[in-house]
Amino acid sequence: MRDPHTTTPFLITRRLFVAALSAALSLAACSKAEPGGGEGKGDRAAGDYEVLELRYQGFAGVVSVPELAEDLGYLAPIKLSYVGNTISGPQDIQTVVTGDTDFGQAFNGAVIKLIAAGAPLRAVVGGYGVDKERWSGFYVTEDSPIKAPRDLLGKKVAMNTLGAHHESMLKEYLSRQGFTSAEIAQVTLVVLPPVSAEQALRQKQVDVAVLGDILRDKALERGGIRALFSDYELFGEFTAGSYVLTKRFIEQNPNSARKFVEGAARAIEWARSTPRDEVIARFKALVERRGRNEDVSVLKYWHSMGVAGKGGLLSSKEYQIWIDWLVKDGELKEGQIKAEALYTNHLNPFATPVQ
Repeated sequence: MRDPHTTTPFLITRRLFVAALSAALSLAACSKAEPGGGEGKGDRAAGDYEVLELRYQGFAGVVSVPELAEDLGYLAPIKLSYVGNTISGPQDIQTVVTGDTDFGQAFNGAVIKLIAAGAPLRAVVGGYGVDKERWSGFYVTEDSPIKAPRDLLGKKVAMNTLGAHHESMLKEYLSRQGFTSAEIAQVTLVVLPPVSAEQALRQKQVDVAVLGDILRDKALERGGIRALFSDYELFGEFTAGSYVLTKRFIEQNPNSARKFVEGAARAIEWARSTPRDEVIARFKALVERRGRNEDVSVLKYWHSMGVAGKGGLLSSKEYQIWIDWLVKDGELKEGQIKAEALYTNHLNPFATPVQ
């Protein structure tokens, strides 16, 4: 994990990336697993799938789209193999590059950065996003002296990881207020697990904490905090993060890859169309059953996956905004990468024939 006090946006260290990319490119074979079954169109027998097990990392207290898909039977006969938790999107997709996992999810800006550096990845389906129900806010305590954007300079801001969604939101917010990169660098970014951010804020260990979705609502219920701004205020509704597979995996396991995306797409639509109480009940049962010693009480605050596109369909505009941001910030060169080269919808059953 990167130094919590490093503030360079979307940084993936040269040493870490070179090691990850070298390991990935040297892999001669992919893991064997097999998707299929379920209730979807064109279901196949188990023998029609190239792999039957997909390794992944989880997020504590959270039900991810693939986990929901498996629970609903949309991935069968594919099974997910949990290898541990992460709090970092960039780290999650780096494990896909190294071959330690088969799929991962990260903020689209982090996906762009890694692919631009040469990682053989493709985004295949949306994983999370921002809407009027699911968003992240930058919070301070009620008695905090921080009132205006300039008050953030020199302060400590807690977030789940660096080089991803929350760092970009903070820098976009300050950039819109007219601050230079040198001034923005005066803000100290502190990496904390999301479940610890509220406590750190209330104990004055940090000046600002990013609180999102269910953790945000739980903290607001307790009172004593106020928002400075949110990602929803900055950009409105958008798919913010995507699931990625390696190009090798897609080429060598086309049926398994398609089943994974189909299952995720259908799970997104199930969550969108199912009564909220039913979704929450299913989440609670799933979390309790997997036995990872997680707090299910926070799930009552769940409202939305936040994914904008139907079935998690991806669009160029969801990547172009971050390409432009990275170019402006000097992280990418103009024309270095095209949005269309970052993702594919051809595995998604909700895509039109032209996609």
